[in-house]
Parts: sequence; structure tokens; C-alpha cells
Amino acid sequence: MPRKTLFLLTCLCFSIFLNAQEKDSIPFKNGIDRPSILATHHFGVFSSRINQNFKLAPPKHKTFSVNYTSGNNFHPFVESYFPKDPIVREELSKVIWYARNYTFIDQETTPADYMNIVIDAVIKEFRINYNIPINKEHELGFTIRSYTISRGKYPFSFFTSDESIEYFHTNVAGGEDPYGRRYYGLNQVNFKYTDRNGRTLELDENDFFIGGFEFNHFYYPSFLKNEDRHIYANFGSHLGINTSKFNKSLDYGVSLNAVKRMILKNKNEFNVGLGTSILHKNFIASKNNIDLGNNPYLGTFEANLEFTKYTKKGNYHAFSVNYHLQTRYNKKEEADYFKLLGKWREINGGWQNGVATLSATLTDWNFIYTYGRPNYKISLFFKEDLVVNNAPDFQTGINLEVPVFKK
Repeated sequence: MPRKTLFLLTCLCFSIFLNAQEKDSIPFKNGIDRPSILATHHFGVFSSRINQNFKLAPPKHKTFSVNYTSGNNFHPFVESYFPKDPIVREELSKVIWYARNYTFIDQETTPADYMNIVIDAVIKEFRINYNIPINKEHELGFTIRSYTISRGKYPFSFFTSDESIEYFHTNVAGGEDPYGRRYYGLNQVNFKYTDRNGRTLELDENDFFIGGFEFNHFYYPSFLKNEDRHIYANFGSHLGINTSKFNKSLDYGVSLNAVKRMILKNKNEFNVGLGTSILHKNFIASKNNIDLGNNPYLGTFEANLEFTKYTKKGNYHAFSVNYHLQTRYNKKEEADYFKLLGKWREINGGWQNGVATLSATLTDWNFIYTYGRPNYKISLFFKEDLVVNNAPDFQTGINLEVPVFKK
């Protein structure tokens, strides 16, 4: 079913592409080209998250795009206790996390919340977007996102498979398997999480689910636009409807984005974009949802630098570097007192990350290449988590966007 759906949607996209009229050529370079670079985080895929918008203005025509991405997520099995007693918390906070002495007996003697998690899978996202310009200052966007859980074997996950990542670690950088992939076996699916309410989220190989629908409105106010200095800004409001059986909820958020355009003497250009957003997760939610982080808000910050080189025919090549930061899924203070249990004797490092990184700010770098013509744009990107939080470790993606011309 997932492969049939993917095939039909891809055919639809290329059908629109083939019907695009070259004679309707438009000023199609509209700010910074940014496909969906959202991480395939094992909590994030169940919620709507905000893509920053670095356009200069609403598009001249309706646009249709398909975004496919593949990310390798790996966290060995780890258990965690969160003591409820303030005195115990204070005592544990004075000791480094791996040396904390805490033994859970029962809820009366040593009350504590408990959770465990193990994540080993290549998560693939398929995102369809349709954007509609309303007028010179307003734009609407609609998105549907779906996911497939994969072992990551060749050739469908060439760059994001365990084999490719461990080959890179062994032969280029990082050292021989410091995080236990080879210990547990390459190209496996082991995706299971028990939250602190005792509810379990479990996914198997080839599981497919619709993550949800998103509705975005962007406002490009004229009072924030300075064409003499080539400065542009927009506000976004975002509504997400999450539909998976693990998280049926509504999310709401807002964003602010700005772009500075610098046109060179040879007509090539640099664009610098800055954006920030905040999302209120589950402001309306089912009581039976899995606990996907007790921090109700996700904040993001992005900085993007793009260089665009135009060809003699007026097409272009764009190269950009994007720095992305997202706030933590769990409350920061929990890292001061949690007690973690895992196979630290068998694994050289990183065994604690399945829980520890939920209380840490997540950062990653994205490198994007876009080739643009009047009747389509295609973008390729890869995401690298240089802090090695494995959320995901490495991710690649491709995006095809076409304008929907009027006949």
C-alpha cells in the first residue's frame, strides 16, 4: 500500500510538471529555496513542526511540490527513572548523571516516573505541499505528511543505511562504531517506546502511517519590506492536525522570517535568511495519546546563507548552508536528576542518548543544492547532526516543485 501510494503521488506530480507551459515563464527565483528539512526525529514525526519560510513574496502562481526524505535514527535500549521527591532530586543533581546512586523500590518508598526507549530504524517521510497565493501580501499552504519505517537496506537507503554510516565512521571519521550499531546488528528495525504513563508505542518494518495535515498562512506586510535595501519579511501562522493512532491532536504555532538580498555586479546573488518560530503542541489532544515529551512548546531558530549563480539561459544553481536549532522535547531540569540504566559495559558511548537527548537542545546543519527553471525547481539536501545526538544521525532528501499554470 505505501509503495502504491508513493507511485501514484509521484505520477501526479510529474503529470503537473509535464503540463506546465514554458511560455508562462515567471520571475521564479523568490528568495531562498528551502525544501522541508525537518528531522525524522522519532518523536517529531508524530507532531506537526514548522518549516521556516524564506520567500520574498507570495508566488505568482499556485505551486505543487513533493518532498521525500530519509533519516537514520539509532538509540540503544535505555531505561530512566524520574524521582518525584524534591529532596532526592536535589541530592542527585549534585552528582554527574552516570554516577547517580538511585534504586527504585516501589511508588510508596521511592516514588518515580519510569520510561524506556529503543530506536533503530530508517524513517522515510513523504510530504506533499500545495501553496496558493491570495494576493500580493497573503499566501495559503496545505501539507499532508506520511511515514514509512524501514531497515534501510540498499539500494533504497543508499546514504542513510547503517552500512553506509558505519563505513564512513570506520574509514573516514568517527572511529569504529562508538555507539553500538554493530553490537546490535546492522539494518535492523527495533522501534519501541514506553512512556511514563505505561503506554507503549511500537512500530515494525514497513509500517506506514499518515502523520497529519498542516495548514499555513503567510503574511508579507508591505511595511516590513524595503526594496531599496532588499530586505523582506513575513509572518506565518500554522495549524497542524495530527492523525496517527499514537497522537491525535491539534498543534498551533507562529513564525517570523526575514531575508536580506544582495545582488552582485554579475547579476548573481547572495541571500541571507533568519527565522524563528514557536509551536504549541497538543493544545487540543486525546487523553489516550502517547507522551511524546512533557515540554508543551517547541521553539526553533534558523540561519540560512545561499549563493545563486544564473546561467546564460536564465536558469540558476543555488547553494545554501542552513543551521537549524530546536528546543528540547522534555523539560530541561529533568536532566539534573534522572537515573539512566543501559548496557554501558558493552557499548563504548551514546547508550544514554535515547533519553538524555530528549532534555537537550537539538541542532543540525543542512546543505542544500537547487536547480531552478521557469517550470520546475528540484532541490537536494543532506542533514548532519554534528553533535551526534542520532536524532537522526544522517538524513538526505529531495524536493520537486512546479508552478501550476493557468491554461
